Amino acid sequence: MLIACPYCGPRDLAEFTFERPIESIVALDAPADIAMRALFTRDNPRGLSAELWRHAYGCRGWLRVQRDTATHEIAAVALFEDGA
Repeated sequence: MLIACPYCGPRDLAEFTFERPIESIVALDAPADIAMRALFTRDNPRGLSAELWRHAYGCRGWLRVQRDTATHEIAAVALFEDGA
C-alpha cells in the first residue's frame, strides 16, 4: 500500500506509523468523562475513517489520512493541522 505524503510523494506503508482516529484526539483540559468516551468507548464502524498518521521514516510530518477501514483504500491525504 502506498501513502502519498504531501512532502515526499508516494511512499510505502512501512515508512508510516498509524497514530489514532482523529475523533479520539481530546483536549488536555477536557473533562474526564468526555476524554474516556473519546478514547475508550467510541464507535468503530466499517468504512471511511479520518486518521492521524506520522511519516516516521521520511519527513516526520503528521498527516490526516482518509482510509476505508474495510478495504484499506486511501481516499485522501493532507497535512494535519490542529483542529482540522
